[in-house]
Amino acid sequence: MGMFDWMFRGRRRGSVPERAETRAREEAGYYGQRTSEVGTRATPENTIEYLYRQMQPDYGLRAKILDLRHMDETDTRVKKIHTRMARTAVKGGLKLRTPSTNERIIRAWRDFERRLSLAKQAKLESDARGLIMEGNLPLQWVLDERQRVVSGVRMPTEGIVPRVNGAGRFLDPRSAYDQVDLLSGAVLATFPLWQLTVTRLTPDNYDDMGSLGRPYLDAARGVWRKLNMTEEDLVIRRRHRAPLRMSHVLEGATTEELDEYRARVENDQADITTDYYQNRKGGVSPIQGDANLDQIADVVHLLDTFFAGSPAPKALFGYAGELQRDILEDLKKDYFDEIDALQDTLAAAYETGFRLELLLRGVNPDNYQFSVVFSERRTETPNQRADLALKHQALGVPYEMLWDTAGLDPAEVRAQREAEDRDRDPYPSDPEEEDDVPGNRRRPRVSVTPGNGRKGESATDITTRSRQ
Repeated sequence: MGMFDWMFRGRRRGSVPERAETRAREEAGYYGQRTSEVGTRATPENTIEYLYRQMQPDYGLRAKILDLRHMDETDTRVKKIHTRMARTAVKGGLKLRTPSTNERIIRAWRDFERRLSLAKQAKLESDARGLIMEGNLPLQWVLDERQRVVSGVRMPTEGIVPRVNGAGRFLDPRSAYDQVDLLSGAVLATFPLWQLTVTRLTPDNYDDMGSLGRPYLDAARGVWRKLNMTEEDLVIRRRHRAPLRMSHVLEGATTEELDEYRARVENDQADITTDYYQNRKGGVSPIQGDANLDQIADVVHLLDTFFAGSPAPKALFGYAGELQRDILEDLKKDYFDEIDALQDTLAAAYETGFRLELLLRGVNPDNYQFSVVFSERRTETPNQRADLALKHQALGVPYEMLWDTAGLDPAEVRAQREAEDRDRDPYPSDPEEEDDVPGNRRRPRVSVTPGNGRKGESATDITTRSRQ
């Protein structure tokens, strides 16, 4: 039995019924004790770590997070990677994908979206940056006195400790996570499984509930240190070896005479003096600076290695180089695939909170068909989505599926159409405006010509009946 089924059954029989608590204790064995049926999902190394995590949080993950925060603050390249990934992923906002007949679910989603500020770009971008930099997105669902979800607070990942056994299963869903003080080690709060949703980014084992996610650039920390050190050494080398120096030779001069000459010459250099006069045998010969300062192949190698672990090619971050356009297009497709995966991971966290909202309202979410997704999939351009929707229309696909394919919210489109229909003239002068499309709209005729578009794609032609 899942987390939401347990909550829903307990809510139907009362707020906190004794039978639901008894059932929860029985089901706790599913999470941690009956491992003979499901096997051991955790690795031996993680099993030992879980024993230590009963006393302290994961300081290895904390070290990674602190390193990436430092990298984000001091290096514009890392900051650009995090910012661009987050901004690209949440562009367009969230939407509820569900049939328009589920009006109750649609109203509940709009209310949920308004209360949690999920329509604001800043909120979504902040959560996305946290998921990328920390590898986890712990969202605490805050309830009001009316048992409504009023906020989804992003908690710090480094203080979250999953309470699991050696098999990686929760010991008790009523106390699934602890928030630990990193200084004293004291437990600040304990969260049940329904109150804290931890979304993990590329965990080592998804079925292991104690295996937290990994920050996106955690494997690039070592390369970043080498790159930063090499660039710093390059600047120091340029400062010490690039200037032109002069070698002054005074044959037979004493130490006092040499010091007096040095002081006089260095004092004259402040006046930009370029000529030197001597009354004894000697000479002034120039020493050229380092002529090999342009040879920075080691820096280029480290830069390529660093961006090999980034989601996008370095050309998208200002390092154009000699990259060809065709290769850049292929690398951009890989970048969009990474963004789509990030969108799916992030949207799953909000969908979990919305399902909790429905349970608190007394609605079983399993009785309805819906999903929370982001409006814009980065693998497709707006023109490609519109072209695909028109091709589906030529096949006779229902209109709501067409709107969803085009990246539009079917519920919002239907509401706008109904508002327009109410304002439309009920007695049109042109009888040809009447058609079988709801709202007296003329159905366009769509034709698809295979192999007639760019790069061998299909070309779409749209025509409508003109007025006589």
